Amino acid sequence: MPKVRTNRIKYPDGWELIEPTLRELDAKMREAENDPHDGKRKCEALWPIFKIAHQRSRYIFDLYYKRNEISKELYEFCLEQGYGDSNLIAKWKKPGYERLCCLRCIQPRDHNFGTTCVCRVPQHLREEKVVECVHCGCRGCASGD
Repeated sequence: MPKVRTNRIKYPDGWELIEPTLRELDAKMREAENDPHDGKRKCEALWPIFKIAHQRSRYIFDLYYKRNEISKELYEFCLEQGYGDSNLIAKWKKPGYERLCCLRCIQPRDHNFGTTCVCRVPQHLREEKVVECVHCGCRGCASGD
């Protein structure tokens, strides 16, 4: 007979401390996904989703690397379960990418002339002072801002 699978997940110690915040962000994500996008451009409909995903990853990153409030086991569990973007967090650890909004902003294949997004340009070097990223709606994620 085949082995019966159960969906029981063993949560590591400290999960009860961060669970309410992660559940709240999940509820916001569901609300943003179901929100009608009438009258918005195609890319603008995804901006709230990118924002919440960034916020959730930043929360986990700050708890582990900045405040040292969660264990390595809990941090890895959160990344494995999809609560945070491990690639984005890996970029945040590198100098010059501490405020990166999303990974699409640094991929040259997604932009004209093989460069990065306009939100990665420091504000004092921009010709236009108010700029929104086409991909995620960011207004500036350069480290020098």
